[in-house]
Amino acid sequence: MKILSATQLKEADAFTILNEPVSSLDLMERASRAFSDWFCSRFIRDERPVYIFAGAGNNGGDGLAIARLLHAQDFLVQVFLCETAALSPDCQENLHRLPGHGAIEVIRMKPNDPFPTLEAGYILDALWGTGLNRPVEGYWANLLTYLSGLPAIRVAVDIPSGMYADRPIEGVAFQAHYTCTFECPKLAFFFPESFPYCGEWTIADIGLHPQYLKEASVAYFFSQEVEIATMLRPRTKFAHKGTYGHALLIAGNRGMAGAAILAAQACLRSGVGLLSVLSAGDNRLVLQTCVPEALFHADSNPTCWSSPPLIPGVQAIGLGPGIGRDIATIRALEGLLHTAGQPLIIDADALNIIAAAGWQSIIPKGSMLTPHPKEFERLFGKTSDSFQRLKLLRDQAVAMQSVILLKGAYTVIALPDGTCHFNGTGNPGMATGGSGDVLTGILTGLRAQGYNAADAAILGVLIHGKAGDLAALETGEEALIASDLTRFIGKAFQALHAIQKPNFQ
Repeated sequence: MKILSATQLKEADAFTILNEPVSSLDLMERASRAFSDWFCSRFIRDERPVYIFAGAGNNGGDGLAIARLLHAQDFLVQVFLCETAALSPDCQENLHRLPGHGAIEVIRMKPNDPFPTLEAGYILDALWGTGLNRPVEGYWANLLTYLSGLPAIRVAVDIPSGMYADRPIEGVAFQAHYTCTFECPKLAFFFPESFPYCGEWTIADIGLHPQYLKEASVAYFFSQEVEIATMLRPRTKFAHKGTYGHALLIAGNRGMAGAAILAAQACLRSGVGLLSVLSAGDNRLVLQTCVPEALFHADSNPTCWSSPPLIPGVQAIGLGPGIGRDIATIRALEGLLHTAGQPLIIDADALNIIAAAGWQSIIPKGSMLTPHPKEFERLFGKTSDSFQRLKLLRDQAVAMQSVILLKGAYTVIALPDGTCHFNGTGNPGMATGGSGDVLTGILTGLRAQGYNAADAAILGVLIHGKAGDLAALETGEEALIASDLTRFIGKAFQALHAIQKPNFQ
């Protein structure tokens, strides 16, 4: 799914109005109905009032239309029409469309009016939408702060007021528990600074013109299972282990065999035909016991990885989980970077060694780097906010001609062409030691099978998160551990195959 900028969202509305054709008022009705349908499916209809704070523009027009639609569904609705400016024509028309005879109370609010005392219920924010281009100040900023502090279920229509779609918040913004956004997520939703404002968000399809959406040039995408499932390659009847590649994992020093085990199990579960694991000599027994399917290659050093691998015919090399930072390991990594002759999948300690030594420029082109935020900072430097970090991520992926996966709640995958793909699977239970090792194994396995780096990254991250979601259904988020992820990789693949193969029964 494409992530449109604020400017493109405005263009998409205009294109739809002109080419469908549909009136702006009818498009507003379509959006308001999509929001109302979501609201009615999400929240219980009871005696709690719904307070709608509507602005003077088109976001306010949405709010007024939503008031009418929720009233028709027997919600108790009260509207606060905030006269931040002259009402837009569509906002004015939706004000006229409200049912008469006092069915919905409309209270007009002007600057310096006292803030209302509200009962416990729902607060719907429809003050400003994506067209906001300057900070909210003065009385209206104080209103947003006041509403955000009330003990109510707070819901934003399209975007929390005061938040910009594609740049950092400046000043005050509404703090929503839930946001129902129209057509596509806003770039700001994917960053930790935004979570206190947008909360849990969902997408409501409002039927913007498909031609505009198809032709719009964007840098950012949101990965959805129905789209990513098409990347899966079918396995053939007469395939053999050689068909699905030979992967090499370099992982685990003495005391860190668990990292090697998790990565190896995940690599095997990702469908690779053959797996070799190069690890400290002391890890032989535990690795051959826990991962009997893998070929174990003992390093000559019993405690760490100390020499470049001499294993011919491997299609992918993943390295880093648990390798430590021994001097011998640092030298071995430098040698591998110079002599690998193929792209690498680089994680964990390998990234930290590269950052400390300044070896970013000798990483083979086409490689995959999988830093978490602190590792990213060590590699490429500090940034002031997530938007600046995203720009740095894109710039580095282009400059290095490699794929960089910045791990987090919405892992973002930056490709050498400058595009970025945000992942939507996964949950907080995956914030546990070893999760990254599992991802490295999956990525290495997919690359060995012949997936290109971009597809392997997008598919692998989605599979990793999907396995976490399925595991959390069984264990709960608190009890989830990294080895649970490996157990559910197969179920994650099955879920994607079920999307790929429609049921004709």
